[in-house]
Amino acid sequence: MDGIHDLGGKEGYGPIDVDDDGSPFHHDWEGREWGIAQCARTPGITIDWWRHCRELIMPQDYLGRPYFDSWAQTDLSTYIEAGWFSMEEVIVGKATPGECYGGPAAAMSLQQVLQEDHNHAFRFDAEIESVPVFSIGQHVLTSIHGNVGHTRLPQYARGRKGVVHAHHGAHVLPDLSAQGKEVHQHLYSVSFAATELWPEVQNSKDKVYLDLWESYLSDGQP
Repeated sequence: MDGIHDLGGKEGYGPIDVDDDGSPFHHDWEGREWGIAQCARTPGITIDWWRHCRELIMPQDYLGRPYFDSWAQTDLSTYIEAGWFSMEEVIVGKATPGECYGGPAAAMSLQQVLQEDHNHAFRFDAEIESVPVFSIGQHVLTSIHGNVGHTRLPQYARGRKGVVHAHHGAHVLPDLSAQGKEVHQHLYSVSFAATELWPEVQNSKDKVYLDLWESYLSDGQP
């Protein structure tokens, strides 16, 4: 969907801080939220559905929240939808008397969480019968249309010509994954000249590489 989350190539939203110290978290609560997001996985909620829910945050709210705060907002909404707890419990900050959710999980170190992630890593690639429509070096044209749901085709790259740089095999299509459908499509790395994306830069030799699914592309003969 086209929303405030898709700001690539847009101006007017203030400077970008390039002097960050590189710390993953700037407050203790951010690390706790990251840990919750890693450990409290909800069956049936894909990463693409999670991203779509985050994209539904109202613009003024989305831009006004710290990064991990919007994570927390999205996590709570998906947990409520999954029936883990209620909105009323979130508001008061504690479980409803009489409800039983089991004992608390044992605390884990960061290394243990990362190892747990490694042991239960998700695979998004798969072998499919269809052969790739496009080949390396082929000129392609991106779709001019977006998607009313989730999509990984950014607005600034729609209706633009590029060249296939690499083929990554078949991966889950995010647009359908956000709808609970697991469909694999061929995934390509596509190179775009900066002047194709932003003609005003003029004479630039810079290139932008985007990983795009097959349904986002059509033949773009030069």
